Amino acid sequence: MKISLTINGHPLTAEVAPTTLLVDFLRQDQGLTGTHLGCDTSQCGACMVIVDGDAVKSCTLLAVQLDGSEVTTIEGLGQGESLSPVQEAFREAHGLQCGFCTPGMVVSVTDLLAKNPSPSETEIRQWLEGNICRCTGYQNIVKAAQLAAEKQQAA
Repeated sequence: MKISLTINGHPLTAEVAPTTLLVDFLRQDQGLTGTHLGCDTSQCGACMVIVDGDAVKSCTLLAVQLDGSEVTTIEGLGQGESLSPVQEAFREAHGLQCGFCTPGMVVSVTDLLAKNPSPSETEIRQWLEGNICRCTGYQNIVKAAQLAAEKQQAA
């Protein structure tokens, strides 16, 4: 099936099989490997992307469902070589360890701050419930989200 969508600000028309998951389309067809496939059961959140302004798990959507949509992946959050405020905050606050969950966490926090620029610690933790990290214990991820909120408010 032919679909037209925008990925990271770039319009694209592509042929996809009706059963192709968005995560596979992004990784295999578009070479956007920052979106990770972690659990294959929609539990871990490593595959989070922003579709039409909302963070979603790309392993739960078929690519054909995105016809006419705007998709932002982890690769589309920064500006060229510059990191986004959320990416920078994760680096500064050591909000990652092995890094596998980091793209999904960054995308989720980006979505949270777009909807709630000044979240409490409780709100951050609740927002990230759909994202699993097996390494960090979440403390620095929450600190990174708080730092990102501070950075965006100061900008």
